[in-house]
Amino acid sequence: MPSVTEESAIAANLDAVERRVAAAARAAGRDPASVKLVAVSKTHPAEAVAAALRAGHLLFGENRVQEAAQKYPDLRARWPRLSLHLIGPLQTNKVRDAVALFDAIETVDRPRLAEALAREMERQGKRPTCFIEINTGEEAQKSGVAPRAADQFIALCRDKLALPVAGLMCIPPEAEEPAPHFALLREIARRNGLAELSMGMSADFETAIRFGATLVRVGTAIFGARGNV
Repeated sequence: MPSVTEESAIAANLDAVERRVAAAARAAGRDPASVKLVAVSKTHPAEAVAAALRAGHLLFGENRVQEAAQKYPDLRARWPRLSLHLIGPLQTNKVRDAVALFDAIETVDRPRLAEALAREMERQGKRPTCFIEINTGEEAQKSGVAPRAADQFIALCRDKLALPVAGLMCIPPEAEEPAPHFALLREIARRNGLAELSMGMSADFETAIRFGATLVRVGTAIFGARGNV
């Protein structure tokens, strides 16, 4: 269990980030309730997540299926209303576990994965919400669909495979101004009639909210650097 100091730091950090999210939404002329905060708990122990849960936060993001499988079943048993998003790359051999564990999968990015998800959702009778990951910077080392292929891939996922596609997700290149990437994601979503935009992290979530983010993924500003709060 985290110390009293660590627990209070996580609660204070959550409160500060939630206030910043609300202020950014109001500045953009939006209802603060239209933006959800995904607390990214990757690399942080279950005790840190429990501290956030005790502070009243229920929505979390994990990068790796295996790490989530180790941390979250016990947490979900204690907090049944907890919601968990997969925000890291998903390998096809982890699809069964991902469908069982997560409430949303934000990184659908290739036909083979989409087909595997459709089969597994049918098998399990469970349909986690899906987001299509767009590689807005077209970076070779990153996962995600190229913007020019986005419309076709969205149609495949939604129309042919009947995946429960709610929106889009992106991670802009670190060395570039994020605003054009957020604008591009918003435009792809608009023309495909998708309402949800998962974009923006600790360093740029206020900009993302200005461009229409409905989910922002924040880890460091809540839990601190790895092993700290």
